[in-house]
Amino acid sequence: MSQLIEDDVTLPSGVRLAVRAAEGARRPFLLVHGLASNARLWDAAAVHLADAGHQVVAVDQRGHGRSAEPPDGYDTDTCAADLATLCETLGLTGDRAPVVAGQSWGGNVVLELGWRFPELVSAVVCVDGGTIEVGDRFASWEACKEAMSPPRLAGTPAADMEAMMRRFHPDWPETGLAGSMANFEIRPDGTVAPWLTFDRHLQILRALWEHRPSTRYPEMRVPVLLVPADSGPRAGSAGWSAAKREAVAAAEAAIPVVRTHWIPGDHDLHAQHPVEVAELLAEAVADGFFR
Repeated sequence: MSQLIEDDVTLPSGVRLAVRAAEGARRPFLLVHGLASNARLWDAAAVHLADAGHQVVAVDQRGHGRSAEPPDGYDTDTCAADLATLCETLGLTGDRAPVVAGQSWGGNVVLELGWRFPELVSAVVCVDGGTIEVGDRFASWEACKEAMSPPRLAGTPAADMEAMMRRFHPDWPETGLAGSMANFEIRPDGTVAPWLTFDRHLQILRALWEHRPSTRYPEMRVPVLLVPADSGPRAGSAGWSAAKREAVAAAEAAIPVVRTHWIPGDHDLHAQHPVEVAELLAEAVADGFFR
């Protein structure tokens, strides 16, 4: 079984990004997490891809996980530029241009990356993301902030947090649960604090509210694989589920080269079903969908 090696990459901007990587001769994958998450949610999928011979790099975006925490730069453009610069710094360009997969907010970021820097990526994968337009749900930033601000989890005993995760995700593999716990710093007193601070979380949420991925769809010059989660009644109201399907259908209709594969499961499909997600990505390389 392949091993993921932790490393730090300092970008020309001075921002340090933490990565978990494995070498491989086949098409590289750059794996990107969602809001308030971290690279370790991709661990099991990354190992599966590495075992199949692919180079993999999973990154903690700025302010998340082990990466640096600059006071600003949490807008979608800057986060996409971070990934572009990371690819260049690691030599993932030209014939080694990666397939870039992002989950949730990370899906929006990698879609933006593919739109802004198509020469740096061979394809884009949006795992239950990339079609998120929060501005369609909330007419004002104030309404969005009130409804979607994160809970104040700092100070929660780590044992309680882990027990809650196991209760909410009884079918997740241990790698997914461990990855979720890695969203937090474990303090000396045994309590947790999110690595992503509350104010930076709001900066990203504001950027997500402002982002309109649908304006990028017709101009995408790289293949896009949509992997939405079919969460059924667990997703909440029937209206929310219908809105997701409408958003995915709109993306399918507008993106020039697109494929969609629904997977039953939670929002964090890459953590819940890592082998299925990894095999889906590897198959898209093998059958030529990813250029």
